[in-house]
This record gives sequence, structure tokens and C-alpha cells, in this order.
Amino acid sequence: MQMSETEMMLKGYGLTTAEFFYHMPDHIHVLNTFIWQEYDLAPDYPRLFEFVEFWQNEIDGPLHSVSFTHRKLVSAGEWRNVKGEFHLH
Repeated sequence: MQMSETEMMLKGYGLTTAEFFYHMPDHIHVLNTFIWQEYDLAPDYPRLFEFVEFWQNEIDGPLHSVSFTHRKLVSAGEWRNVKGEFHLH
């Protein structure tokens, strides 16, 4: 069963954004970019490295470089479960 985004954030996942620079298969001297985003766990980044392995095994354009950033969106101390009702008019 897949976790919801909220469950992932509460378990320590953060949004990882990676920019892949790769050589075009037909024009090896031309670089192109690809942006990838996924919720991942720092500092090991298992999903990012799984995608890099997939790229190296399945995609024809060889990688030149990868740069990435990671932002933990919510930490356990910043989240509160609030129950209530709002009545308008």
C-alpha cells in the first residue's frame, strides 16, 4: 500500500528535485536537461539513486552530470492535528 504525501512528509520524506544533464544520443556534443521530482529520504536518497541507475541502464542519452536539492516540507514538530468546525452565517 502506497503512503499519502502527508504520511510521507510526517515520516521524514522531503521533496527532492534533480536536474539531469545528458548528452543527446544522436548528437553526442549537445547537452540537454531533464527535471525530476520525487519524495525521498535524506541523506541516502534511495529513490534518486534508483532513478539514476534506471537512467544508466535504460536511457540512451549518457549522463553528463546531476545536481539536486532536497527540502523537508514538514517536520513532526511543525504539524498539529486540529479538529473543529467553522459555521458561516
